[in-house]
Amino acid sequence: MSMSKFTQMLWGAALGCAVACGSAFAITANPNVSMGKPLYVAGAVANDLDPLVYTDGKLDSNQITIVNDFALNVGQGPSKLFITWDTRGDEAWASQDYVYAQGCLHNLAIGSTLQNFKIMTSANSTNGVDGDWQIAAEIGESGAASRGIAIDFEGMSWFRILASTPAIYLEEVSAYDISNGGDDTWFFMGTSITQMGMKQYAVDSNFAQLIHARFPSYYPAMIRGGVACVTSQGVADALKYYAEYAGNVKYWAIEMGTNDAWVGNDYTVEQFTRNMQMIIDTAKAHGITPIIARMIATNPVYSGWQVPQEFLDAIDKLVRDNNLIPGPDFYNYFLAHPELISEDGVHPANPAGGAAMHRLWAEAVAPLYMNKKPEPVIGSNAGTIALKKMHDVKMVLPKVTVDGRSISISRVNEPVNISIVDLTGHIVWKGRIGNPADGSLESSNLLSEVPAGNYIVKIRGATTSYKTRISIR
Repeated sequence: MSMSKFTQMLWGAALGCAVACGSAFAITANPNVSMGKPLYVAGAVANDLDPLVYTDGKLDSNQITIVNDFALNVGQGPSKLFITWDTRGDEAWASQDYVYAQGCLHNLAIGSTLQNFKIMTSANSTNGVDGDWQIAAEIGESGAASRGIAIDFEGMSWFRILASTPAIYLEEVSAYDISNGGDDTWFFMGTSITQMGMKQYAVDSNFAQLIHARFPSYYPAMIRGGVACVTSQGVADALKYYAEYAGNVKYWAIEMGTNDAWVGNDYTVEQFTRNMQMIIDTAKAHGITPIIARMIATNPVYSGWQVPQEFLDAIDKLVRDNNLIPGPDFYNYFLAHPELISEDGVHPANPAGGAAMHRLWAEAVAPLYMNKKPEPVIGSNAGTIALKKMHDVKMVLPKVTVDGRSISISRVNEPVNISIVDLTGHIVWKGRIGNPADGSLESSNLLSEVPAGNYIVKIRGATTSYKTRISIR
C-alpha cells in the first residue's frame, strides 16, 4: 500500500470515528493527586529511598521497596479515586497462569504482584495506620504487575493498601481524581516491545509526562501491559483476564503482531486479523476505545527478516473497518530510524527506542486532548495533509542540565517561569525564560546562593507544566 493510500485510509477512519464515536474526542481530565506525596509503609514514611520517588510518575528499577501495608495521604477533595501501581519481578504484565506466551515462561516470583489485598480509606489517620478506616475494595488473587482500581473517596484523605503477602518489588503508586468521571486512563497492551519500551526502560519523558507537559490540565493514568513472546492468539485466549484487570480504563493502546509475523512469515495473517477483531470487540463491549499501532519495523541487518506487508495491511483494514482512531506508525518511523532498534534487530533500543515509543504514542493521540474533531481537507493530497494535522503534534519536554552550581534550561517553546524548591516546598530560586528584553528561550544561571542538596525544578507556562529533580553540589 502506498503512503498516499495509507494516509487517506487513516483519515477516512479518523473522520468516521469522529462521526460514529463522538465522545472519543472529548477526554475528561483526571488530575494526578498523588504526585509529590510521600509513601508511608506500615505507619512510617518510607526511608529506604526518597519517599517521593514512589509517586513521581516515573518507573526506575532502582526504586523498589518491600511492602504489604502502604498508604498515601492525597488530601480531601476527590469523591472518587483511580489508584494505579506497578510492581516488578518478571517484567511481564501477567504470569503464564493468566496469559500464555509461547517461547517465554513468565512464572512470576512470589511477591512480584499484589495478592489478596484490600484498599481502605480514612479521613483522620496521621500515619497511614492509625485512625478510623473503612474498606473501599477487596481484591482476590491477582496475576497482574500493573493495575488500576476505582474507589469511592468522599470525605476521605488517605488510602491504604493491605495485602496478604508482601510485594517485594513495589515501584510506583499513583492516584487520580475521577470525581468528574475522568476517563484519561490508558492500558498499554502489547508484546515484549511494549514491555521493554513502555515499562522496562527508564526514559526521561514517558507518555503521561509528555501529555501533561503539552496539555497541563491532563495527566493520563498509565497501566503497562506488555508480555514478552505473546501473540495475538495468546491475548485472545486470555481476554477474560485483560477485561478483568484492565477493563475499567477508557483506552487500550495496542501494539501487537511482531510475534505473529516472527521470522517474516505471513501464513498467520488471517488468524491475526480474527484475533485482533476479538480484542477490538471485547474492548468496545467494555466501553473501551481501542487504538492500534502499526507494528514496529525490524532491522534485517541484525534480525534477518522484516515484517510482511500483509500484517500492516491487516492492521490498516482493522482500523478502517472498525472506525478506529489511528495509532502511531511504528513501522515507518523505526524503518527510517534503525539506530533506535536494538542489536537483536527486533526490539526498541534502550532507552532511546523506548523514549521514541512514548513520544509517538503521545503525538498520535494528542488530538484527543484538543477536544477537536478532524476537519476534512480538500485536494489531491488531502490524506497526507489530514494525517499531518492528526499526528504532527511534537512532544518535547524541557531539558534541565546541572553542572556543579550552574543550571541550564532549554527546549522550551514559550516564555516560562522557573522556580527551584527544596523538598519542603520552599522556593530557593526563581527566574524566567523569554523575558521581553531578550526573548531568549534558553537560559543558564549560576546558583551561587543555593545550598548544596536535592531540589525540584518547576517550569510553568501557558501550555507548559513540567518538573524534575536535581542535585546541587
